Amino acid sequence: MFLMVGAIIILVSVFGGYIAGGGHLDVLWQPFEFIIICGAALGAFVIGNPKDVVVGALKSFGKLLKGSKHKKESYVELLCMLNATFKLAKTKGSMALETHIERPEDSALFQRFPIFAKDHHAMTFFCDFMRMLVMGADSAHEIEALMDQRIDVHHHEEMEIASAIQNTADAMPALGIVAAVLGVIHTMGSITEPPEVLGHLIGGALVGTFLGVWLSYGFIAPMAQSLKGVADDEVKYLICIKSGIIAYIQGYAPIMAVESARMVLKSHNQPSFQDIEAAIEATPPVAA
Repeated sequence: MFLMVGAIIILVSVFGGYIAGGGHLDVLWQPFEFIIICGAALGAFVIGNPKDVVVGALKSFGKLLKGSKHKKESYVELLCMLNATFKLAKTKGSMALETHIERPEDSALFQRFPIFAKDHHAMTFFCDFMRMLVMGADSAHEIEALMDQRIDVHHHEEMEIASAIQNTADAMPALGIVAAVLGVIHTMGSITEPPEVLGHLIGGALVGTFLGVWLSYGFIAPMAQSLKGVADDEVKYLICIKSGIIAYIQGYAPIMAVESARMVLKSHNQPSFQDIEAAIEATPPVAA
């Protein structure tokens, strides 16, 4: 939603101001300049990045349109899931979790928390480290170090896409100059034309510089920044899971482990302790 709102503001501000100042939109209609700039940028993007980054960038448009999927509601659900899992392990033993973590897609426990269940990375992260707990790992420091490495790898993978798009944004003004130079070359071939024709050709050439700068700072760079924000939110979700697991391994009661996880959240997404208590009370227990 915010992507569309921002795009509308940019378009209205730039073109509205241009028209209000007496500009003519037909001069800005230079499709070949657009093809030169965007085509060269796309080609450079493909050359400069591995296949998984290129494919990931294409898939990231969904994230740009929807924004971060982790809101306050998703954290309330996550904390309830942590409480239910830790309570099950506490009352019936860690082995009671085995069927849930080995086949999470069929788990009656996890299916009660649909936002978490649909998050493949978070589900895999949680199950992998709870599996280590079931297998007898009890060193909180060692597991925390492994978790941090796993989170860093995931964050790096997500940031690769944002960085690649940012690099494209940085290149757009220079590619705009390339299009402008080609436009000037074309203009010089028509030097014998009357002034009104030359003026139109020169104006068209300068549109290349305008497009390169405008697309870079108006659209592509903000898109990269938005993806960085989404990646940071995904990492914060994993950090919340990590904090809960580490607290549980250290011997905290389930509700205290959940409180440890709640405390690491950003203020605008952090539910209150009372919110979590009410949500936990409304969640029926799940049998092993």
